[in-house]
Amino acid sequence: HVVVITAGAKQNPGQSRIELAGVNAGILRKMLPQLLEVAPDAVYVIVTNPCDVLTVLAQEETGLPPERLFASGTVLDTSRLRVRLAQRAGVSPSSVHAYIVGEHGDTEFPLWSSATIGTVPILDWQSAGHPPMTVDELDQIAVEVRDAAYKVIQGKGATNYAIGLSSARIIEAILRDEHAVMPVSTVLSDFHGVDRVALSVPSIVSSRGAVPVRESAFSPSELGLLRRSADALGAVAASLR
Repeated sequence: HVVVITAGAKQNPGQSRIELAGVNAGILRKMLPQLLEVAPDAVYVIVTNPCDVLTVLAQEETGLPPERLFASGTVLDTSRLRVRLAQRAGVSPSSVHAYIVGEHGDTEFPLWSSATIGTVPILDWQSAGHPPMTVDELDQIAVEVRDAAYKVIQGKGATNYAIGLSSARIIEAILRDEHAVMPVSTVLSDFHGVDRVALSVPSIVSSRGAVPVRESAFSPSELGLLRRSADALGAVAASLR
């Protein structure tokens, strides 16, 4: 069984996901005992924002193994990144291999050091009508991806279709036991020095849940960004305990 948690207060224009934490943590704490009573062996997927902080609190509250309780994380952000890069490079999104990791929110970042189009490193790619991308250009694309949800909320008041599609893809991977590699958010244990914080990293998603890929490569600067993201989320989680 899979239980998907989407209940929570709406994110208002200009409001960060972290500012939602207190209200939605209270909602989650009321729901979890009732859910566990009827589905003690299910895999739980948290979509409610801020999904990373809520995943830590939910795991502590329930005692469930981290692989059986995780968040949708940066699966949607990663899809947006791949589409933007594909448009710029003149290729199919399925040929872009790149991930957004860290917080699903303001401190998220792309793993440029391992990003490729086909087998070509992202900065080396060029084709007819598509010159090589610059570091500044890639950084601007990352900012656009990070801020995409804020623009949607300003425009129509809420995000729903894109996160619905991403969540459906995660559920599909669980129910089909795909062992698909996806950047979902689990409570990490000594992952590149990050401990007891939920962050999105490449993880194997199957009927057992989600297990981080410990061999995922990070450059020194990316490790610094991962730890910055962990520190930010750890502070918010601590304030809600």
